[in-house]
Amino acid sequence: MTVSLCVIAYNEESLIRGLLDDISNQDYPHDLTEIIFVDNGSTDTTPALLSSFARINSDFLRVHICTQEKSNQAHGWNTALCNAYGDVIIRIDAHARIPHDYISNCIKEIESGEDIVGGGRPCISQHNSDWDNTLLAAEECMFGSSVMGYRRKQEKKVYLNSLFHAAYRRSVFSRVGGFNETLGRTEDNEIHYRMRKVGFKFACCPEITSNQYIRGSLRGMAKQKYSNGLWIGLTLFVSPKCLSILHFAPFALVMGLIIGIIAAIKGNAVLLLALLGLYILFDAAIGISALNYGGYNKTKPWLFLIFPLLHLSYGVGTLAGILYAIPWKNSHSQKKAKDTIKKVKYAIRENTIE
Repeated sequence: MTVSLCVIAYNEESLIRGLLDDISNQDYPHDLTEIIFVDNGSTDTTPALLSSFARINSDFLRVHICTQEKSNQAHGWNTALCNAYGDVIIRIDAHARIPHDYISNCIKEIESGEDIVGGGRPCISQHNSDWDNTLLAAEECMFGSSVMGYRRKQEKKVYLNSLFHAAYRRSVFSRVGGFNETLGRTEDNEIHYRMRKVGFKFACCPEITSNQYIRGSLRGMAKQKYSNGLWIGLTLFVSPKCLSILHFAPFALVMGLIIGIIAAIKGNAVLLLALLGLYILFDAAIGISALNYGGYNKTKPWLFLIFPLLHLSYGVGTLAGILYAIPWKNSHSQKKAKDTIKKVKYAIRENTIE
């Protein structure tokens, strides 16, 4: 089977070198593997790194670099899809790492009859400092982001609602089309919902693993959570069924605090005190369990403050998205988005480059 491995990159010079080495070292036959890079308007040395990879790795079936002005991830993935010729299409984030047998393990599962496969995707930190390990513990903890099954390595094959760094039969995209380009951050939630809706299953396999780098600073992580929450709020008005109730837990916290503060100002602080007390108990219990994740260090106690910061960032972002949704939706044509989805579907079917 031929494979199209697709990577979207924007100013990834500090992280993409590792992924490029990983791609070079794949044990799946290189003459059956094409690499599709989409440079999303990078202003650093990312384009040069991609060009160097193409020159050095001439043994691949094809290394194709698409250059475009900065746009969102959905547009980048659609560009990759329209330029992919493989029987199987694999999406890999630029700030990820994959083992040498990643492609071969994906193909093994596809050949067994699966349509969409992937595996656990634990996070890693770029550096091994105490603070990086603390941020990693916050991200990997169940009170952070790892409540989703695809974030953890599975002991046996399970079927989930979504996957990171998944491999898809080409026929999956020829049926559901491309990504909704009006969405950011949630473009994978929406397209995976459409895939599930027509009957495709997401097989999370223990032999398939990958990693993704966390944000390297607390500020960057909080900004990421705010943006994630913002797009959850906006997506609620476009494709609400692609979201789960867990996406709105931080929003519920923020709304509870707002209502509790208003009630306290009016003389009834019971709700606010109850909510704070319950949250503090959860924060303490989960924080204690996370202290030894990756080994204890002197910065780990900051987890008790990191958790609420990340939750509030996400919840405030969701609230902002909901408040901004109407003017945002009016300024983005859903018809145009649907036309683009269909355009990608036809490109996949015709096996053409656009």
